[in-house]
Amino acid sequence: MNRRNFIIGASAVFLAGCVNAKKRHLSEPQTAESLRLWPSTPPGGGGPDGPMKISQRGAVSNVSTPHLTVYQPKNPNGSAMLIAAGGGYKRIEMESEAHPAAQWLSERGITAFVLTYRLPNEGWQAGAMAPLQDAQRALRLIRANANKYGIRKDKLGVLGFSAGGHLLGMASVRADFQSYSAIDEIDNHSAKPDVSALIYPIITLEAPYSDTSTAHILVGRHADEREAARWSVQNFVTPQTPPMFLAQAKDDPISNPMNTVIMKEACDKMHVPCELHQLASGGHGFGMGKPGTPTEIWPHFYRDWLQREGELS
Repeated sequence: MNRRNFIIGASAVFLAGCVNAKKRHLSEPQTAESLRLWPSTPPGGGGPDGPMKISQRGAVSNVSTPHLTVYQPKNPNGSAMLIAAGGGYKRIEMESEAHPAAQWLSERGITAFVLTYRLPNEGWQAGAMAPLQDAQRALRLIRANANKYGIRKDKLGVLGFSAGGHLLGMASVRADFQSYSAIDEIDNHSAKPDVSALIYPIITLEAPYSDTSTAHILVGRHADEREAARWSVQNFVTPQTPPMFLAQAKDDPISNPMNTVIMKEACDKMHVPCELHQLASGGHGFGMGKPGTPTEIWPHFYRDWLQREGELS
């Protein structure tokens, strides 16, 4: 057994061993199940060794084994959601974004899958392509396990925050793009989400909106226009793009609020159903809502949208 495969285990145990419990308690359920994305080394190889690192605020890095953490609701309704937190592709904000979102969804009967994806600057040979490979593989893996979790293959959506919004935005608009060569029968399943929700996402890497960690990590600080365009979500919207839900604060200092406007315009041009909620204030990184700010309301809009899209009964 190689070192990387040995690292992955039951998610709660895995995470508990990586951080001093006196410093931080991640909000994963004690019985959470982990699903490793790849049967062995991820495409291209490389990457870090050792266990994941977890910061004081519950953000993870040093991701040597990309995987899914499964939140199973008491009363599943047949729908599923893949969740990707942000962190500028330098870390993954699990505690403030991913786990609260998974809890919220599971409480409403939706089976939630939290994605721990590879970070491009941690030595992966696939580089910028590594997170997209993980996202596409995750969508296929969830569908391959649909019967196990009592979910429908045509009721699989995505929910992404910040850089995770960029990642799942790319997965939504580039579902037919072959980011890696098929390795087993799991890759016979579709990687296209049925619905897509992107919260304060990075959408475009093009100037004048290129001064973000997402852009710096994926294409560099001085990328040419063609490379920046190749990683900008709005450029790949087609009539086949799944229905979109977007939410962002107007005073977001990290992701320029034009990001969601640009995405809404791209969807409208292609006649893709798209709902945009521009919140009066709240900044960036508010997760499922920051108490005392207008961001508290967005999960209610999201719930109503999910009901209209048939994801909530």
